[in-house]
Amino acid sequence: MQFTKLLATAAVALGLATTAMAQDKTKVGFVYVGPVGDGGWTYEHNQGRLAVEEHFGDKVETVFVESVPEGPDAERVMTQMALEGADLIFTTSFGYMDPTINVAQKFPNVKFEHATGYKRADNVSTYSARFYEGRAIQGHIAGKMTKSNIVGYIGSYPIPEVIRGINSAFIHARKANPDVQFKIVWAYTWFDPAKEADAAKVLIEQGADVVLQHTDSTAPQAAAQAAGNVITFGQASDMGEYAPMPRVSSIIDNWAPYYIARTQAVIDGTWESTDTWDGIAPGMVGIGEISDAVPADVKAEALALKDAIAKGEYHPFTGPLNKQDGSAWLADGEVADDGTLLGMNFYVEGIEGDIPQ
Repeated sequence: MQFTKLLATAAVALGLATTAMAQDKTKVGFVYVGPVGDGGWTYEHNQGRLAVEEHFGDKVETVFVESVPEGPDAERVMTQMALEGADLIFTTSFGYMDPTINVAQKFPNVKFEHATGYKRADNVSTYSARFYEGRAIQGHIAGKMTKSNIVGYIGSYPIPEVIRGINSAFIHARKANPDVQFKIVWAYTWFDPAKEADAAKVLIEQGADVVLQHTDSTAPQAAAQAAGNVITFGQASDMGEYAPMPRVSSIIDNWAPYYIARTQAVIDGTWESTDTWDGIAPGMVGIGEISDAVPADVKAEALALKDAIAKGEYHPFTGPLNKQDGSAWLADGEVADDGTLLGMNFYVEGIEGDIPQ
């Protein structure tokens, strides 16, 4: 009888200890707009989540929900995460901005981190990467390598982040080749392989022999590969399975250091609401290997441009630059301020067509 009581006491103690350990774990949630296997944007955010697990081990539990539409359903998913004990929630798409703010108001003790947005609160931080730095390098390669002088660009949504990228790529393509024209197709999706493939095919039919994308799947890479003699660039992830052609380089989003640092801040009790906008120099934006399909001199120029940006010696938006309507924007040597870049709603001079409203 005494032995049975001892076993029962031990079992209760073990149960309490297990519960305490579970409560001691920091729970970190991730809300994804696409599937973790998209090969692009969401894939890299999920790599960051896995890095958090590897770094912290048993101290942290991570959870995620993938393919969450932007809108009311996102609010439901975030609410459920908070109710299930998440201490920190990363919401990883622009359209999650208002849902993040709404849910954060209901859960003041939960910390939220919203990617690519601009609305903050005491328990909501924002973070993004200066993707436009990578677009400058892509633009230079595109301008040097196009034979048709037509560069196609698949846009997702006409928001400042995407418009910045188009402008940066165009500025540097035009510097490399004054005859370059950009043709832009808006897909109105972040992840829809069928729509993305159709957009790429339309651009190729219009004469584009270089296609850039601000969408998340590898479908444009596959369309370019099928067409032959069309150059592409990996978006958000390396997309290296399409190297050395059509994918000749890439922009790689490296979220892992940020996710680890912000999780550590929650564990330490030092988390504060902040804005983070990092680029090539801190490593949040990586440039994928430039393949041998790129001529050696063009590769050297692209790497020199990357180094100049990283060292702060060159800013992709440096005047003289005019707006699309010909009005002056930046004087010779003048650099765009972050406020203008963050709210960018205009094309630079030389880009044809209107920004959809």
